[in-house]
Amino acid sequence: MLTLTLQRTPRTKSPKSLLARFIQARAVARQRTALADLDDSMLSDIGITRAQAEQESARPTWDAPQHWMK
Repeated sequence: MLTLTLQRTPRTKSPKSLLARFIQARAVARQRTALADLDDSMLSDIGITRAQAEQESARPTWDAPQHWMK
């Protein structure tokens, strides 16, 4: 399974505010777009295939692993 590191957003009280969830969703979308834009040599450098990158970048924004949301 492909894992990516998300940029940290400021911690908010639990449950997360609507703004915090929106910021997190935008970060996921930005990172998936960036992953899709990498060329094959860059993907090779990070150890994933074009198929894995396409599969990850095609996932919906709300479909992010829980450990990314911490």
